[in-house]
Amino acid sequence: MATELLTSTLQSFIKIYLVLLIVRILLTWFQTMDWANQIASVLSPITDPYLNIFRSFIPPLGGIDFSPILAIFVLQIVAGLF
Repeated sequence: MATELLTSTLQSFIKIYLVLLIVRILLTWFQTMDWANQIASVLSPITDPYLNIFRSFIPPLGGIDFSPILAIFVLQIVAGLF
């Protein structure tokens, strides 16, 4: 029973975190909008530490940051393990 609760909680956390990551990534497309900057400033402390792990492996290529793709992929693999 406790393992089911833990598994369910981890799965929910990963799903919520994936949504936060996707929102954060999409907000980078609207950097000139004031409302986007406000939301991004709230999400950055939550998502950037995780994204920075992958940014250290994959530098931006041609000004495009591909590290979020790997970050989402890893989270999906971890979610699949539960």
